[in-house]
Amino acid sequence: MLSQLILRTDMAGMPLEWVDYRCAVRLYHGEQVAYECGRPLFTVHGGICAISGRRSRITVASIIATYGGRAGRHVLGEDYVPPLSNHTLFRRDARICLYCGRRFPTSELSRDHVTPLSQKGRDTWNNVVTACRRCNNHKAGRTPEQAGMELLAVPFTPSYAEYVYLKGRRVLADQMEYLIAHFPRTSPLHKRLARAPALVPN
Repeated sequence: MLSQLILRTDMAGMPLEWVDYRCAVRLYHGEQVAYECGRPLFTVHGGICAISGRRSRITVASIIATYGGRAGRHVLGEDYVPPLSNHTLFRRDARICLYCGRRFPTSELSRDHVTPLSQKGRDTWNNVVTACRRCNNHKAGRTPEQAGMELLAVPFTPSYAEYVYLKGRRVLADQMEYLIAHFPRTSPLHKRLARAPALVPN
């Protein structure tokens, strides 16, 4: 249970990052936690007070709002572009090959450039999709049109809140609900996650 990550937000409730229980306990101990939004996850026990004989303990919630650490305007603005990685790309596309429409384990997926790099395509969110190795090999250095393949969804650049979700390893139901409330209304993730289980595996 201690491996479960905690969602940290700023005072205004904007999702910032995932922290482990050690970081969360330090925030509680340093009185940096302004309020809690999630359910209690676990209680961490500390040392025994020599005067009272009582053992200290801190109960950590799944979502904590902290003082300071507010994301900058460059993060919250519409022009924010998060770093691209295969982990977050595959999560964005729900581990579905956007050519054949089948879901695959991460080990069988690859990053495909819709407009190939050899045709001056770029390695950016709006030009990459998740593809199984078979479809990627078949498409090769061609565009979907040139390869006679249909692209099932339009690639998009995640907002910061979406990116926080994509980086999560195991997102609990209350954390998921909280993050979804911060997604743009037009986000394709709304439909994709509506079909996903409450616990989203890595």
